[in-house]
Amino acid sequence: MSGVLRRSSTLLRTLQKQGPSFSNHQVSHSHHFPGSQAQSRPYFGKLPNFPRRIRECNDLTPTTAMFSSSSSAGAASSKVGLVGWYLGMVKSRPIITKSVTCALIYTAADLSSQTIARAQSDSYDLQRTLRMAGYGMVILGPSLHFWFNLVSQLFPKRDLISTLKKMVMGQAIYGPIMTVVFFCVNAHLQGENGAEIVARLKRDLVPTLISGVMYWPACDFITFKFIPVHLQPLMSNSFSYLWTIYLTYMASLEKVETSSC
Repeated sequence: MSGVLRRSSTLLRTLQKQGPSFSNHQVSHSHHFPGSQAQSRPYFGKLPNFPRRIRECNDLTPTTAMFSSSSSAGAASSKVGLVGWYLGMVKSRPIITKSVTCALIYTAADLSSQTIARAQSDSYDLQRTLRMAGYGMVILGPSLHFWFNLVSQLFPKRDLISTLKKMVMGQAIYGPIMTVVFFCVNAHLQGENGAEIVARLKRDLVPTLISGVMYWPACDFITFKFIPVHLQPLMSNSFSYLWTIYLTYMASLEKVETSSC
């Protein structure tokens, strides 16, 4: 019993001796925790103000949101709808689509050519415009489709060498052939005979080919280098608008007088 009392008194004295250090240890910990809380307060203050943003989102009324979304969707669908419809027609019915496109461009080009060349008192020659539209619809449109497909099969790449080869083929083969066909068909529809057609070719063919060499290489380079095959006729027709203004002017010149034997 006395041994137990002695151990208890020894333990009490030991605790009394370590009491100040133990209390200081607690104080140091008590000073540490408030400091941590003070350091954490700025972090929580930097969090986004979610209630304010929720209120700002709620300020958008359903009518405003529906109007903005419907207007943007309508504008996008109108643009994509027309272009998408045309691209779909080019893929589903390529020949007829390219032929109609060519006829429309030749019609616009011939009317522009007549506007430039005619006097104010003269009226438009609608038969001439109809001839140009028929040539684009029946002859040039289908020929462009098959020509560009053939060239793309012979030279499928779009590198510089392949592009130059396509350009040379166009200037040496397709361009001269179609120019001769154009003059012959147009002259025949105007009632000229064989001798008059040959005389017209002798007079107008070489100057027209020289002008074509000056105009078409840059157009062909852009077409063959950067445009997909199924859209190359459309690009060529777009370039041919200015060319057709000149071409229809040459075709409308007076026929060459020939002496009958």
